[in-house]
Amino acid sequence: MPDKYTSLEQYLRDLPVSQQEVTLTFELIEQILNEPLPLSAQEDRLWWGNQAQGTIVESIAWMDAGWMVDVVELREKWVRFVRQ
Repeated sequence: MPDKYTSLEQYLRDLPVSQQEVTLTFELIEQILNEPLPLSAQEDRLWWGNQAQGTIVESIAWMDAGWMVDVVELREKWVRFVRQ
């Protein structure tokens, strides 16, 4: 299961070090993952929580890449990450 989000982690790692934030649409994240986001990601803000350890495997991907979720807009379907 953790491998499911490796491509998102790599995408964030590959961004220029000078870039301090990035906004990704849910659609783009699904393209990066090559599969749909779970329904909970589209309906529950808690799915996007910043947890570096534990059972929330998706957050480990962006946290390990050095990013945190700053803003989630469920209605407009986008998320903004900021560098830690």
